[in-house]
Amino acid sequence: MITVPRWLLLVLGAMFSAYHVILGIYSLNVPASPWPAIVALVLYTVATIASLWPVQRIRMPDWLAAFDLAVCIVLPLLVTSQLDANAQNGYATWYVAAVGTLMTIAAARRQLAAAWLGVIALAVQSVVWAGPLSLGTLGVIGSIVWVGIAHMLTAALTTAARETRRYAQAEREAAAWQAAQDAHLFEGRMRLAQTNRIAAPMLRRIGDRGGRLTDDQRRECRMLEAAIRDEIRGRMLLTDAVRTEVQRARERGTVVTLLDEGGIDDLDEPTRDRVLSRLAEAVAGSSADRIIARTAAEGSVVAVTVVGLREPEGAEPSDSTDDLEVEFWLEIPRT
Repeated sequence: MITVPRWLLLVLGAMFSAYHVILGIYSLNVPASPWPAIVALVLYTVATIASLWPVQRIRMPDWLAAFDLAVCIVLPLLVTSQLDANAQNGYATWYVAAVGTLMTIAAARRQLAAAWLGVIALAVQSVVWAGPLSLGTLGVIGSIVWVGIAHMLTAALTTAARETRRYAQAEREAAAWQAAQDAHLFEGRMRLAQTNRIAAPMLRRIGDRGGRLTDDQRRECRMLEAAIRDEIRGRMLLTDAVRTEVQRARERGTVVTLLDEGGIDDLDEPTRDRVLSRLAEAVAGSSADRIIARTAAEGSVVAVTVVGLREPEGAEPSDSTDDLEVEFWLEIPRT
């Protein structure tokens, strides 16, 4: 990508503006009185310096655009008030190119309305002062063309900048989507490998025995199925300590359910280790018939909620939790 240094543009604008000031000073002997022209030169110099002053903001402030427009309206009136419209004024009509330059700067700094109003005011004043032919002889048409070119370039650069931002946003979204897909693929492969590691020996044993298993082997299969389900439904709740304590609880006859709903995905590693160590301690120290561990919602002060349920004495075992009594309720905080 080819870029133009900003300082180079400022230097070029300052050189053009200084050239008009030099022409104005050189032709001070032409007007009947030089003082209006001197006032015009001072106003033009102040407006140009303010417009070209290096700032971070590209768009010209509205107050400065209004000041430049006012200068461009006053400039022709001051200078032509001491000139003869029927005479050859030479460089004394420097104000025409000066107005065109100042309004071109305004257009380049995205004040298009002020720029067009400025050259239109110049054209109207020139027609009133010296007739329609003065638009060509004084160079008013050239000033209008400068503003038109600046307008087109500004519009093209604005469109290019907008498209660049849109494409950059699309690229970031595509990169994020690709990263998410890669993460899902990696996680899927990791889960598949882990499931294969857990279940493959038992599956081979079932195949070797033709599906005829002892009660102990069936119980072991149920334990493996529960462990695989934990890897799928409770992925962020699992550490080696949690897996060990959950396995021991199931061997005691406790039904353990781990539910990860994304509430602790944003925790850093030390905080997550602390939370899950507390979870492992809660599972190890419980004698409940059922234990349910669930991550809290994002933004909650609680990271994980652990509930221990016990069946009432004399009640028949059931899959429903409606009649169970709460043995303990633990909320593990994020901090």
